[in-house]
Amino acid sequence: MENLKNIIDVNGLVFAFLFVGVIMLISYWISKNLTGKKIPGVAIAIIAGLALALLGNKNGLADLPLFAGLALLGGAMLRDFAVVATAMGADLYHIKRAGPAGLVSLITGVTISFIFGASVALIMGYTDAESITTIGAGACTYIVGPVTGSAIGASSDVIAISVAAGVVKTIVVTTGTPLIAKKIGLNNPHSALVFGGLMGTTSGVTAGLAATDARLVPYGALTATFYTGLGCLLCPSVFYLAIKLILNF
Repeated sequence: MENLKNIIDVNGLVFAFLFVGVIMLISYWISKNLTGKKIPGVAIAIIAGLALALLGNKNGLADLPLFAGLALLGGAMLRDFAVVATAMGADLYHIKRAGPAGLVSLITGVTISFIFGASVALIMGYTDAESITTIGAGACTYIVGPVTGSAIGASSDVIAISVAAGVVKTIVVTTGTPLIAKKIGLNNPHSALVFGGLMGTTSGVTAGLAATDARLVPYGALTATFYTGLGCLLCPSVFYLAIKLILNF
């Protein structure tokens, strides 16, 4: 056992890949055999990951020495690499065909998500522009929320709420996409580009499209990635100033 522990310590990242692979394997087995594929395996894996994160402290499961490699596997570097690698699989011809629809979907998606999140913040009793804007940004994605909160000086508690809002959105998009795909015509690159622009959460869109049709993943991931950048640009500037003006009336 001591030799095994030493091997894992030296090869922490490799063990992290193995551990995540086992979770995915079990999740897809549960999806197929217990839910009849009504709940995608990726959604079950995300829920399992969130549950396991409770076992740790600040860095989740990575706080435990045995799973230290998860800190690198789940870090920003590999996340961004995966997003870029996925987007590289998109066909420029289909991207051009999206044209104005892709741009409109991005602006519409960010705006609607922000308004919804800001409304929830008001219902929760927040009355300052910083908190309302940060929670509204969190409804865009769990990345836009903390970026916005840090930029405008929101409290750590509010930033945590914004992250939670983004995580909930990711789970909803992940689990809901395969269920509504046929009803909304999500079966071609053009619709996937628009869908990614409207939803925005890269991990949720990617996982949801992967469970629907893996060929659509690069297109949805492409606009979803732009969504995050657009949200980080608009929320702490234009939307923040708009909220301040509204509250001053």
